[in-house]
Amino acid sequence: MGYTFADMPANKSSSARSESARNGPRFQPASDQSLLIYFGEKITIQAHERVRTLLHLLEAEPIAGIRNLHPAYCSLLVKFDPLKWQHEKLEKELRKYLGRLDKVKLPEPRHVEIPVCYGGEFGPDLEDVAATHGIMPQRVIELHSSPTYLVYFLGFTPGFAYLGELPQELVTPRLPSPRRVPAGSVGIAANQTGVYPFETPGGWRLLGRTPLAMFRTDREGLSLLSIGDHVRFAPISRERFAELSRA
Repeated sequence: MGYTFADMPANKSSSARSESARNGPRFQPASDQSLLIYFGEKITIQAHERVRTLLHLLEAEPIAGIRNLHPAYCSLLVKFDPLKWQHEKLEKELRKYLGRLDKVKLPEPRHVEIPVCYGGEFGPDLEDVAATHGIMPQRVIELHSSPTYLVYFLGFTPGFAYLGELPQELVTPRLPSPRRVPAGSVGIAANQTGVYPFETPGGWRLLGRTPLAMFRTDREGLSLLSIGDHVRFAPISRERFAELSRA
């Protein structure tokens, strides 16, 4: 997935040290009350683990005056009270946390299976995706439901989890313009896949639909998925979809 940084030799040149510094965490003000911490510029498992570890540590040992934490593929956005913190002072405090990341043990990831009815009215783009790649629709289903995906982060709308990565054979650009997407729709865009929790405009190519509620106000944690979860999609029939919808 993506690329990994090679281990630097013990005896580093000045250029190697500069490259190593660039590859380390990078801080950037995002507004007068927010600070971004970057763990690289590309999507990698290593960057995700650093983001998730810092998020876990800050949630376990919160810093007074930090209002919200927003993880993404390679970064963590920290929103803070500007009456309590300035960017430079908060960066200094956060660097203390960064120095402890290697000692943090993350909880074991949850494994979540999501049933999906592929094709037809539930997956109006299945045929087009198959034609784009010169394969049969059933092969698209097999490819999409074979991997175990990683939840990189949640965003866009409450409960929407960005899952990666798709098999290379399925990498497909998003639609040129959004359209109405029903709740539960399972879509792909570039090398990502995800499930729309609500009816909303969206530009991902729709392969199917799940009867599971991805976001519920009566559920602890609200969202079915959390950052770091491992997800598999399981093909089901229309009859099974109807049964699960009634449950």
